[in-house]
Amino acid sequence: MNKKLAAALSGGAVLVVAVSGCSGSGEEGPDPKLVSWAKTVCDAVPAPNAKIRSANAAIAAIATDSNLPPKSAQKTYAEAFQDMADGYKTLANALDTAGAPPGVEGGAKLQRDAAKNLSGLATSYAELKKKVDGLDTKDQGKFARGLKEVASQSKEIGKQSDSGTQALKRLEQEDVKKAMAKQPSCKVAASASASAPAPATAG
Repeated sequence: MNKKLAAALSGGAVLVVAVSGCSGSGEEGPDPKLVSWAKTVCDAVPAPNAKIRSANAAIAAIATDSNLPPKSAQKTYAEAFQDMADGYKTLANALDTAGAPPGVEGGAKLQRDAAKNLSGLATSYAELKKKVDGLDTKDQGKFARGLKEVASQSKEIGKQSDSGTQALKRLEQEDVKKAMAKQPSCKVAASASASAPAPATAG
């Protein structure tokens, strides 16, 4: 497997969910309703976050195996992209289920924007999975060319991922951040994200 190609495919794949990176403060706590809302969101974060990180690690690992047969590479990419699609869909559904953060000005729009971005990422990775499924593994040259197209699409998704990160950061402000900082599940996700290796990038 071409190391640069595998790096391109994994680059930008992980969206470290902004809501999982909260830190506490000694100030007076936020509205209990907002704390309850934050618990709904935070409790849903660790599992899909772990799935997304694991999928990215699987793709990055292909870069170290130059002798991987096309069929095995196809299986790894397809499973990883499906896991990413599932992970982002779960995160989007969690925000949809939670609804607008109570008592936050403009919170409904911020919540909708973040959920829409995550849902869009889920759709994009599902489409990449379909593309990988359709690659010709019997012809090494065709397979390599097909993977290059997938890598190009993956770069575009990387930009989409950056946009999703910004949407989540806009949602996670002031009282929302304080409410999430109280949630053990957000702290667990933040710790896992901090200890995870950074995704590979094309260079």
